Amino acid sequence: MTDLDTRPAVDWLALGAVAITVVSWASAFVAIRGVGESFGAGPLALGRLLIGSVALGMIVLIRRQWVKPNRTQWLQIASIGVFWFGIYNVALNAAEQRVDAGTTSMIIQIGPILVALFAGLLLGEGFPRWLVIGAGIAFAGAVMVGVVTAVTTTATTKTDADFLGIALCLVSAVTYAIGVLSQKPVLRTIPGLQVTWMACTIGAVCTLPFAPALLDDLGSASAGATGGLVYLGLVPTALAFSTWAYALTRMNAGKLGITTYAVPPITITLAWLLLGEVPHILAVVGGVICLVGVGLSRKR
Repeated sequence: MTDLDTRPAVDWLALGAVAITVVSWASAFVAIRGVGESFGAGPLALGRLLIGSVALGMIVLIRRQWVKPNRTQWLQIASIGVFWFGIYNVALNAAEQRVDAGTTSMIIQIGPILVALFAGLLLGEGFPRWLVIGAGIAFAGAVMVGVVTAVTTTATTKTDADFLGIALCLVSAVTYAIGVLSQKPVLRTIPGLQVTWMACTIGAVCTLPFAPALLDDLGSASAGATGGLVYLGLVPTALAFSTWAYALTRMNAGKLGITTYAVPPITITLAWLLLGEVPHILAVVGGVICLVGVGLSRKR
């Protein structure tokens, strides 16, 4: 009997980590919208990354599990930090100042397609039939969610999806894909928590030029907005990126990337509950299609 035969059919720990990541990242879209009027795109990214770096650093210090990276691994971790933590966060924050949360979360779902494509080509993961089918269905659902949200204007949601906003969403999608593809190889030998802390810290260093603006924004921000910034640093950053790294060590990158198609429907639901943004019925249908696609992508 091979090791593959004795592996459990369902890795519940990995699925739990994925669920935490997806819900946390979905909540980030709503939180960014909520605090976007109080913090600029760069200052918000810096504040979020500083808080995340401190929280992760304390855990790393307590656990005392450290593996010295070699030169190649340093380059991979630096790539994660610069692209996924640094550029991605600034671009995402700026995009959500121009494009509504639903449309933003939909456009960024181009990223998982890039991950699945290049993971198959560069990481040797191949293109399993159900992964391809599930990705196509999930992407169609995400498009429906985004399009419906983009053309729907209510008292609480006004869409102004200008060219720059769409371009920033695409930058976020590409940098997300670069981060995931850089992360997978390094996680084979470096603990996920260590990689996440190092990348988060590198991202914070990259956004340090926004420090004066962050101090200005903190001086005028309300307690609620500051609380939202702390939440972004602790949950969608420190917690969610750690659970993502854990899941990535137990799943292939392409399949894990497709699970993020559950983010748009959850984002719409949270925006409805927390911001009073009532979703269009077709957005709900699109969300269901996303979840169906994610489920199919996990079939063996």
